[in-house]
Amino acid sequence: MEMTLQRLGISSIRSLFGSFVMPMGILMLVAMMVLPLPSYLLDTFFVTNILLSLLILMVAMHTHRPLEFSSFPTLLLIATVLRLGLNVASTRIILGDGHEGTDAAGRVIEAFGEFVIAGNFAVGIFVFVILVIINLVVITKGAGRVSEVSARFTLDAMPGKQMAIDADLNAGVLTNDEARQRREEITQEADFYGAMDGASKFVKGDAIAGILILAINIIGGLIVGLAQHDMSLETAGKSYVLLSIGDGLVAQIPSLLLAIATAIIVTRVSSTHDMATHIGKQIGMSRAWIPVTGVLALIGFVPGMPNFLFVSAAIGAGITAFLVRRAEKNATEDGQPLGAGAPPALGGPAASGGSSGGAETAEQGAPDRIDLSDVTDNSPVSIQLGYGLIEMVDEETGGPLVNRITGIRKQISRNLGFVIPAVRVRDDMSLNANQYRVRIGQTIVGEDEVYPDRKLAIPGEQSNLKLPGIEVKEPTFGIDAVWIEQHKQAEAERSGYVVVEPETVLTTHVSHLMNKFAGELLGQDDVQALLDNLAASAPSLVQSVIPKLIPLHSLTGILRELLAERMPISDLRRILETLANLAGKNLSIAESAEALRPGLAGLLIQQIAPLSQPLPVITLSSELEHMLIQMTRQSGEAGLMLDNALAEKLITSVTQASERVSAEGRTAVMVVSPAIRKQLSAIIRHHIDDMVVLGFTELPDNRKINVVATISGDDAPAS
Repeated sequence: MEMTLQRLGISSIRSLFGSFVMPMGILMLVAMMVLPLPSYLLDTFFVTNILLSLLILMVAMHTHRPLEFSSFPTLLLIATVLRLGLNVASTRIILGDGHEGTDAAGRVIEAFGEFVIAGNFAVGIFVFVILVIINLVVITKGAGRVSEVSARFTLDAMPGKQMAIDADLNAGVLTNDEARQRREEITQEADFYGAMDGASKFVKGDAIAGILILAINIIGGLIVGLAQHDMSLETAGKSYVLLSIGDGLVAQIPSLLLAIATAIIVTRVSSTHDMATHIGKQIGMSRAWIPVTGVLALIGFVPGMPNFLFVSAAIGAGITAFLVRRAEKNATEDGQPLGAGAPPALGGPAASGGSSGGAETAEQGAPDRIDLSDVTDNSPVSIQLGYGLIEMVDEETGGPLVNRITGIRKQISRNLGFVIPAVRVRDDMSLNANQYRVRIGQTIVGEDEVYPDRKLAIPGEQSNLKLPGIEVKEPTFGIDAVWIEQHKQAEAERSGYVVVEPETVLTTHVSHLMNKFAGELLGQDDVQALLDNLAASAPSLVQSVIPKLIPLHSLTGILRELLAERMPISDLRRILETLANLAGKNLSIAESAEALRPGLAGLLIQQIAPLSQPLPVITLSSELEHMLIQMTRQSGEAGLMLDNALAEKLITSVTQASERVSAEGRTAVMVVSPAIRKQLSAIIRHHIDDMVVLGFTELPDNRKINVVATISGDDAPAS
């Protein structure tokens, strides 16, 4: 309750600030340039100006990346207008009432003037000029140049960043919402640096205006004092110069703070830490502090030098080096390399298990003890990497593999209708440097090699140039490809090759294996989680079917049968309703799965081809299909048995037809009689992993089809 009230209070304050305080403040800025202000109100505004400048500087120092303070250009404009408005108001008071004494323009201006001048007007003027030079020539000019360059490079990099987002979206690394958010961030970044390029001109103009206003106040004050109030030159100079310098300093110090804040923002590199932590982390190296200690100590023993100061500085640097060295040593002892223990599973909780490179001792002082965790690994999915691929998962060096695998898990989970288990990535010293291995449970389902310092070039139809490199077969589709050096990418693309990043090759292979073995990734706990989620909206349905009509283990087996052929199980409500209707027929798990397919096939088809496009279909000739049906009936429970010649002709013809459709950017499905669908699907998928085989009864009535090939028994394999 207290937290809710606090949130309501913060929300109310923000609403009040946006709807009342901010507009009124802008109007007051304009009013103070026209209307005369009393001295006490002028003091209040000067203090507010200093407060606002300090606040902006502190916020700039504690942001992690520039875009977190995207309102900075607007705040900079408001603060600059406030300061100029105060200069106009104070100039009016100085020239109008300066003859009354040094307190005519308020206590703040008088205090700043007396503190800096300290009885010497020349010193005060020179101090003010130096501050203006530091602000204008050093900080503001440098910040303006950085803003200009950042804006230009950000705009130049926008097309490349947009293309990278599109590539990640097509690869399944990003969802549509994540891609939209990334595009918005890129647009905001370009707008921010463009605004900062202009906002830096405000600070520069403010510094120039400060010098001109100081000159106007001094010259105009002396003229007014001598001509209108008959003051002596000494009295007029004492009064007007003090007020002018005090007014200039009160305005120039906040201007200097804002210039520093501007420089911090435009030179800030995006990081997960604020500025102080970021700098402290990078300069905290013992290798840097030790030589500094030595040099300061040597200077401290040179005759004629202030030996005590240099030796003291050397001692301080030595203590810092000792502390930093000890912190580095502790961090090395606490941290574990990738193969030293159980790394966290990507996209999920930490997975248990020991190192794949060798057994660890369970306890210090018990070297002969082996725990069960050292020899078992219960991870549903794991990827083992050779030592040369460790950099692909190292976040400090920008390894993208972790994020890409997480994106793949999200995409496949969305397509299939259940959460793909977390993937555990670990090193394995038994593998070659560039080798990787994918396991589903304890079974190795895929392995190959990738080269992190190269890129994979896949030839297209127009490729006519043989590229030098490591010739291989692409691991997912078995296409001839070559690993080329990175600087040859442009040449390869000009020659019609498709160039792919090494992490994309690996994650595409992993994605293919996850889809292929999705049925093995679904367990009873996962099914129970799906039922619990459905029970929130359909409790009676779940209670009446599970486990009264269908045991949990039988439902798990049925869903696995569906997933084995890429059939989504996201419509669990329809699955349970259909199973309830089939409960009295005593069907086996395989038969129940076949009976469910006509109601679920639409989910699979809409992933293959959009609703507005016809579905590419490969069919069998009536003679061949009739022959296969007769062979199935004769073989009985043994299933469909094909001789080698017929099987080879069939597989070759289906492969050629599928490749022709794939070259057009579409995916074909095979449609056959329901009597042979399951047996033929098992034969086809043994040779073509991603071929979907449907029965005639599984085609939705509202879908148009396009027969792209008809396979007959007389078809011969192409040369």
